[in-house]
Amino acid sequence: MKLDAIDITLQGCAKHYPNGHRALQPTDLSIGAGETLVLLGPSGCGKTTMLRLIAGLESPDAGGRILFGSDDVTRRSIEHRQVGMVFQNYALFPNMSVRQNIAYGLRIRKAPAAEIKRSVDELLALTRLTDFADRSIAQLSGGQRQRVALARALAPQPRVLLLDEPLTALDTQLREHVRGEMDRLLRQLGVTTVYVTHDQAEAMALGDRIVVMSAGRIEQIGAPREIYHRPANLAVARFIGTISQIDGDWTEQGLLCRGGLLPAPAGTPPLRQFWLRPEDAIVVPPELAHLRGTVAQAVFLGERTRLSIAGLSNEPVTVDITGRFAPVVGDAIGIQIRPEAWQANLTYAEAA
Repeated sequence: MKLDAIDITLQGCAKHYPNGHRALQPTDLSIGAGETLVLLGPSGCGKTTMLRLIAGLESPDAGGRILFGSDDVTRRSIEHRQVGMVFQNYALFPNMSVRQNIAYGLRIRKAPAAEIKRSVDELLALTRLTDFADRSIAQLSGGQRQRVALARALAPQPRVLLLDEPLTALDTQLREHVRGEMDRLLRQLGVTTVYVTHDQAEAMALGDRIVVMSAGRIEQIGAPREIYHRPANLAVARFIGTISQIDGDWTEQGLLCRGGLLPAPAGTPPLRQFWLRPEDAIVVPPELAHLRGTVAQAVFLGERTRLSIAGLSNEPVTVDITGRFAPVVGDAIGIQIRPEAWQANLTYAEAA
């Protein structure tokens, strides 16, 4: 099964509500045909508002336009946009079987019985639900229900697929499994997809590009690696992953901090703060370290241990270590900084 992909364009789309709240600042956005675009941000940032505008559940303020390809759909309702949508709660019909749920949209359209059977059988196979076709929704696991909701949204062959935090209700381990299944399906189908989430791991795993949003505006658009390694500003850097601030005074040698001296590469402009990702620090014996402190907290996470180190700066600094090294609270500890972390800091400084 392969769906026809179209591009989506938002031109000057903003959204005010009658109470005066501005949920979305004037926004321009282009989504490529067949692309999976993830809208990422905290609650209240405007990502769901943007999704609802694309769906036709909300209308943009005067002057805003939404195009599917060259087709202006700004004033069309959701029923006339040919979109498939998966909600947080899936909204499945408990009195229908899996097969009947998937077929629902096709029956509403009065598709021929042979077409309905062919499409539903194909989607059951695609979502690996063939063996569950005649079960009720109550007999399914959370991951199976999510796949039914996705298959039902795809059955009418929508021009655009919209997903609003569809994995929120799943536990962590199941969420990772279903996320992988969803990525496989979206790649196979090639449908233009807009996916809303506040979960950074989901965004990184599923998005061809990520739109990071804050306070009703777009902060940055880019591929997952670009967003993480080259954030446009500190707001993005703070939201994506974990980052610590190291304060100090600039000297000819580098940044003089509470825990020692961070030697800077030649030609580095003066910096008052150094921003550190947990993976950009290397734990070394204190006598070999750039910075020295003590372990304030050590949390074992299986594949890594996350340390909170006091005494390096005004606030504790977060560092990740791998392997079987197991420091305990109160241990003296030293870190060196990977050279590539300096380039990231120059990016932050330029964007500030």
